[in-house]
Amino acid sequence: MVVSDQSCPPETETNSTAFVEGKLAEYRDLVLDMLLGGLPTDGASGLYDLVRSYPSRPGKGLRPALCLATTRALGGDTAAALNSAVAVELFHNGFLIHDDIQDDSHYRRGQATLHALYGVGAALNAGNATNLLALRRLMVNRSTLGAGLAWDIFRETEIMLGHTLEGQALELAWINGNSCELSDSDYYRLCLKKTSWYTFIYPCRLGTLLACRGDFSVTALDRFGWYLGAAFQIQDDVLNLVGTYDRYGKEISGDLWEGKRTLMLIDFMRRSSGADHQRLRGFLGKARAARTAAEVSWLHQRMLELGCVDYARRAARQLVVAALAEGAGALAAAPESDDKRFLLALPSYVVSRDH
Repeated sequence: MVVSDQSCPPETETNSTAFVEGKLAEYRDLVLDMLLGGLPTDGASGLYDLVRSYPSRPGKGLRPALCLATTRALGGDTAAALNSAVAVELFHNGFLIHDDIQDDSHYRRGQATLHALYGVGAALNAGNATNLLALRRLMVNRSTLGAGLAWDIFRETEIMLGHTLEGQALELAWINGNSCELSDSDYYRLCLKKTSWYTFIYPCRLGTLLACRGDFSVTALDRFGWYLGAAFQIQDDVLNLVGTYDRYGKEISGDLWEGKRTLMLIDFMRRSSGADHQRLRGFLGKARAARTAAEVSWLHQRMLELGCVDYARRAARQLVVAALAEGAGALAAAPESDDKRFLLALPSYVVSRDH
């Protein structure tokens, strides 16, 4: 992947954190009102209380926001897009529940993960139920949007699910196979499959379909979403090492405990030699439960000393420049609006956020 080596554009009022987070809150309120209000009432099983848990916790609501913002920026109707935006958020929360189980993560959005609270079986079932509810939302589109558009949205969802599951399988294979000879290109391929598709490309494609109904290429914002997703994932990985729990809301150094192959860890693999490299291989070859706090602390410190975090931050800044250029080009003909400004402010936001 080739990206520009320029610096990020200077901060302006429209790409400020306050502007972006204000718009995120606006979109999130719309989506959560419909999502939480539409959940089935619980019987004795308590299933839907568990489904309600993650959406009710503080979060950005980034994915449905992208769906709504793209729809509105391209002249579409909020009401027509809202049901699909709810489906996007439900899929996200279902993925989070399953991802936390697979990673044995301890915290999500400042609270214990569902499997830590209720056990793996109950959490797995809640994740499945969340994805089922997302599918039901997509079924509703047939009566409100027409069979043709509803099918196009469903087809985009099938594509997204395929990429996301393949990305998750790739990451798990690297961890379980103790892959220690990975390149930056390997990491970017993982970002495309696991992060960019469902977090950015998919919501933007849905928004494009909902606004333009085939009159504007569904792929127009793909490169914007691809670069933005990679920058977003790198920043998330950085925060996992140097963020603060009260803002980040997840386990600090959790990626090291889990053995995730982040860009920073891949950079350390490349830079380390001798005893350091052997120690790293031994650490990554262990199960999470066998790793110690002293080992995690050593790896954390060595990555900082070798400049691996700074390396990742530079890569994220380059991706932001590329994303902004792609987004500005794709949206050049769209009229000026807060929704368009939100989309073009996101690149700077994703690498400046602290949560």
